[in-house]
Amino acid sequence: MSDTALPARESMEFDVVIVGAGPAGLSAAIRLKQVSSGISVVVVEKGSEVGAHILSGAVIDPSALDRLLPDWRSDADRPLKTEVTDDHFMWLTEKGAVRFPLVLAPPLMSNHGCLIGSLGLVCKYLAAKAEALGVEIYPGFAAAEILYGANGEVRGIATGDMGIGKSGAHNASFTRGMELHAKYTLFAEGARGSLTKLLLARYDLCKESDNPKFGIGLKEIWQVDPKRHKPGLTQHSFGWPLSTAISGGSFLYHYDDNLVSVGFVVPLNYENPYLSPFEEFQRFKTHPAVRGTFEGGKRIAYGARAITQGGYQSAPKLIFPGGALIGCAAGFVNVPRIKGTHNAMASGMLVAEECARALQAGRSHDELKGYEDAWRASPVGRDLWTVRNVKPLLSKFGAILGVALGGFDMWTNTLGFSLFGTLKHGKPDYETLKPAAQCTPIVYAKPDGKLTFDRLSSVFLSNTNHEEDQPPHLLVSDMTLQKSSEHDVFGGPSARYCPAGVYEWVGEGADVKYVINAQNCVHCKTCDIKDPNRNITWVPPEGAGGPNYPNM
Repeated sequence: MSDTALPARESMEFDVVIVGAGPAGLSAAIRLKQVSSGISVVVVEKGSEVGAHILSGAVIDPSALDRLLPDWRSDADRPLKTEVTDDHFMWLTEKGAVRFPLVLAPPLMSNHGCLIGSLGLVCKYLAAKAEALGVEIYPGFAAAEILYGANGEVRGIATGDMGIGKSGAHNASFTRGMELHAKYTLFAEGARGSLTKLLLARYDLCKESDNPKFGIGLKEIWQVDPKRHKPGLTQHSFGWPLSTAISGGSFLYHYDDNLVSVGFVVPLNYENPYLSPFEEFQRFKTHPAVRGTFEGGKRIAYGARAITQGGYQSAPKLIFPGGALIGCAAGFVNVPRIKGTHNAMASGMLVAEECARALQAGRSHDELKGYEDAWRASPVGRDLWTVRNVKPLLSKFGAILGVALGGFDMWTNTLGFSLFGTLKHGKPDYETLKPAAQCTPIVYAKPDGKLTFDRLSSVFLSNTNHEEDQPPHLLVSDMTLQKSSEHDVFGGPSARYCPAGVYEWVGEGADVKYVINAQNCVHCKTCDIKDPNRNITWVPPEGAGGPNYPNM
């Protein structure tokens, strides 16, 4: 069946379409309805349900939630119940640990007053509040196409067609996607969103921004022995098992009923193609200061996701004719605090208020200039400005000196100045790998199946599922280049940086083949970021495909 013979898509009209039911998108939807109940709002979400693709630590700064829903703490079904009561920060060596006195840290680094829990549950809670206000939410439908008007303005999105086989042929269940037309379209896709990438390029939104920077965050949830559970304890570390040249780190959060959230973050500007973020995470759990937490416990969930790390300097222009970027699509994560939810929600509220003013004035499909003009002076901009030099300092000087200089710079910024000004980030992440011949292979221990695990058993816990008979959603532009460069020069790093075992180089010599196990993909987007030739593109699979995280 040719494209010219496709039936026309049905369409629906709204004042505002929001792409992504994360904290930014849902906060925008709620705030729009709070400002004016007559504004029609729809949210589309590619996960099978709200929260299915949400992954975060998460220690959440509740400041934005308090502003959005002042009475949320009195709700019986409130999603966050465990307040931080003890806050540890450590430098790890292979056998030991040095705890830093937090009295020396800038005040913004304190987690006291923050809450530990599941961001997935927070999003489900926000979705219920949004629907109660009249917001329509459509989970299981990936926004696959941006709709443009005659003058190049964004006029909405189209969801993906369903029922297309691997060959591109339409099967018996073929259904066309739906067009959702809007006066304004807000993109809240999270880090490295597929449509956000297209908008950045089409409107040259990064023209005056620094290079974007990313990390990969890997996370497990454990049900631990009650004797080892310390509700309200947060524990962060840097150092081992990573080299001092790499500024990654870990987190352990104790919350709710004997649950511990454990995770590891590796910045994607690392140089050694033999490094595996997944294996470094597993190795981290064997440290003497950590492993005791998990004795007698059971791992119940696993996931991974790319994290924006560019911060203030890397934020693109946020507006374009007909819409705006919000949340992690705009890059609003505070890296040293390991927090982005409060900024995501605050940006959603900020754009919603500007959007409502535009609609009330009878405007549509133009630029929401007030949002662009306001965000840097808002709580979001102030939060990111204070820490703007931490990531560049970590990248340049590594974990030890970088942490010291970053802490010093945060202190001076609280006083209103910085000796460093505003530093640049340097190379984009895809340019940082060294050829394999210049690097030392890293030998990782085999998993024991009790504390450390392999990727496939981990992916099983993510409840990842993709319809087998569908077009590939991981697109390699040039297979010859992938062999001659990614494999022959860089040693096949995709087989190591992917946290889900998607990529494999099978065979030897002239017979080596690139195998893509797309059914394992947890939608972390790391391949779209780290491939040294930018030869891999992630696009949305058929609606509802991917992980089904249990309250991550």
